[in-house]
Amino acid sequence: MTRHKRILIYGYGNPGRQDDGLGAAFIEKLEAWLKIHPVAGVNLDCNYQLNIEDAELIAHKDLVIFVDASQEDIKHFSFTQVDPSDARVEFTMHAVSPAFVVDLCKKMYHRAPETYLLHIKGHEWDFVEKLSDKAQHNLELAFSFFIKRLAEMISIEDAVSQRTDH
Repeated sequence: MTRHKRILIYGYGNPGRQDDGLGAAFIEKLEAWLKIHPVAGVNLDCNYQLNIEDAELIAHKDLVIFVDASQEDIKHFSFTQVDPSDARVEFTMHAVSPAFVVDLCKKMYHRAPETYLLHIKGHEWDFVEKLSDKAQHNLELAFSFFIKRLAEMISIEDAVSQRTDH
């Protein structure tokens, strides 16, 4: 019997702060897509921010992809592997990074999933519950990229499991 990879896609950010809601918008879009194209082993989560309790959540996953808005100097989006050695503690716990969550997971549960961050470029940060047009465009580009990437990850897993099952 083949065990499917346990995948978590976790969007975060504040939808009430315009483009800061890109993580939540991504999860909403992916949820609709998964209703039409179900993928075994994929779970979704969404929150305003990452929390230290998320270390326990990811400890039970094989692959985690965090999705967040970015103010960094990127063109449309970036997809990078999270390095737990980049973990840093901010002045308040309102700024827990993906690297911090993965590092905490390693320390507490003695394991950490393969983890990536999909950063989507945002442009407007007003108190508005609507993405800017530029952010919406970046969301579409990031989503198209991600669906192809997810298909690659699943195809690789299926190819490996088929070889080991026969």
